[in-house]
Amino acid sequence: MANHITFDIGGAEPEFGAPEADRIVSGNPQFQTWNLEEAAGGLYAGIWEATPGKWRIAYDEWEYFNVLSGHSIVTEDGREPVHLRAGDRMILRPGFRGTWEVIETTRKDYVIKL
Repeated sequence: MANHITFDIGGAEPEFGAPEADRIVSGNPQFQTWNLEEAAGGLYAGIWEATPGKWRIAYDEWEYFNVLSGHSIVTEDGREPVHLRAGDRMILRPGFRGTWEVIETTRKDYVIKL
């Protein structure tokens, strides 16, 4: 086994999902996730894509991500909205509470540490 991965999803099967119904604020957002790494100690990495809609998010983990395409707005409770487009990066820390709104179908790569 190599000690590296690439973020190539060719041939990988996505997992399909959606926010929990009680978290949806508007729309009917749907997710596709290509989880490319799942390591001991709670480390995950892959590609995530969501269709338009808005939902509440709450983080108990660290997440770094890079937006590959689309347009989303992430708003922390009590803070100004942050518009995210291709090339934008963000870290969400444990304790983050707010909303994620997908304006145009958004794809990102991510690394999550529990």
